[in-house]
Amino acid sequence: MIFKSICRDVGIGANSYVLDADGVRVILDAGMHPKEEGVTAKPRYELIEDDTAEAIFVTHSHLDHVGTLPVCVEHQKRAKVFLTPEAAELTCAMLHNSVNVMESKRTELGIVEYPFFVHGQIDRMKGMLERRNVGRKFDVDDAGKLKAEFYDAGHILGSVGVMFEAEGKKVFYTGDVNFEDSTLQKGAVFPEEQVDVLIVETTRGEQARRADYSRRAEENEFAEAINRVLKRGGSALIPVFAMGKTQEVLAMLQRFKEEGLIHEKAPVYIGGLSTKMTTIYDKFSDVSRRNRRGFKFLTDMELAGGNKKRVGPIPFNNGCIYALSSGMMSEKTVSNNFARQGVLENKKHALFFVGYADSETPGGKIRAAKPGDMVELDPAYPPVKLNCEVRIFDFSGHSTRDAIADFAVRVKPKKIFLVHGDEGAMAWFKQELESRLPGTEVIIPEPGVEFDI
Repeated sequence: MIFKSICRDVGIGANSYVLDADGVRVILDAGMHPKEEGVTAKPRYELIEDDTAEAIFVTHSHLDHVGTLPVCVEHQKRAKVFLTPEAAELTCAMLHNSVNVMESKRTELGIVEYPFFVHGQIDRMKGMLERRNVGRKFDVDDAGKLKAEFYDAGHILGSVGVMFEAEGKKVFYTGDVNFEDSTLQKGAVFPEEQVDVLIVETTRGEQARRADYSRRAEENEFAEAINRVLKRGGSALIPVFAMGKTQEVLAMLQRFKEEGLIHEKAPVYIGGLSTKMTTIYDKFSDVSRRNRRGFKFLTDMELAGGNKKRVGPIPFNNGCIYALSSGMMSEKTVSNNFARQGVLENKKHALFFVGYADSETPGGKIRAAKPGDMVELDPAYPPVKLNCEVRIFDFSGHSTRDAIADFAVRVKPKKIFLVHGDEGAMAWFKQELESRLPGTEVIIPEPGVEFDI
């Protein structure tokens, strides 16, 4: 067996890896780097020969794992694409939106490589996807030399880790994982038996969660913060990622209303891509492993936004809750526009972060700013003074570093490959796992280097 990273760099970005087992080659994920543009946003597909992969595995539908899937398919025309039914729907929706974004960037920024693919390619690819459910082992190749099985990763709808078996060995790839129950998404259910190789995400390796943290208490504090804003006549802007975080926040807001933590008639707005993703979440409400099974956000919850009959932009009013994309408040997105056009400079309003925001993004700049600072939200417009309340809540879709390290210790692999983490995050995991598993080789794989497993 051979393992190789074909990521652009070590760290979080255009996630993609290659596993060769008993003459069968598979590609694990096909991401797009969120901080790069053009060619450098793609994995290094030139490191593997065209038409040599038997299959491409998609662990979940975030763009850093699936954003260049049509490009990968073009290079590996005979490869099957394995993913869950939920991930198939979300992936196609995300990729169609990505085409629109790339076309805009080609026009506005002059990035001639964009778009990497067009809508027609996604439509053709959709009919070729091999959908597999969690918990059922299947053959990857026609000869059955490599077998695979999906395990619920608890990250977003349809997310999985993958167990591979070949040559008498077991290799487990976690993808992005969350072992804890969230408001909507139930925590991961991963295998507990010993594996030979573990390929594991390290996203939160630099972050130690405070000792007194509890998800319920954090949610209730979030509810109290929203309630205070509404009572003083302000509105709460909650920047969210369209897929996953939007639906988690909606589930929280529904609980808050049912339990009287916020007023049951407080208007809640979503819009744009969030509505499309929520429609897919609703489609799988009866079959996916989740809390509030059967609850459909767009029909069972009173949403002022997200209504398909609404025409025109989302109105900004006082006394409302706006869960709007993007989560990092990127330029030209709805959350950025709302912040720039009234929220940020008004003391009665609030901006509540519920997920990750890179320090170089507008959301990251706001998080780092002090009251009264001037913040540039979009270089095309003047900076805006930060007067509103700003709070950060911990509702990460990634497991804590301790939970992931505990899992690694339980499965006792001979080799561990650390992926999907910044330099400091990987360094923490390497030191921790070498200490707790002295007989295990812990590797940070440089892109392009082949490792014999």
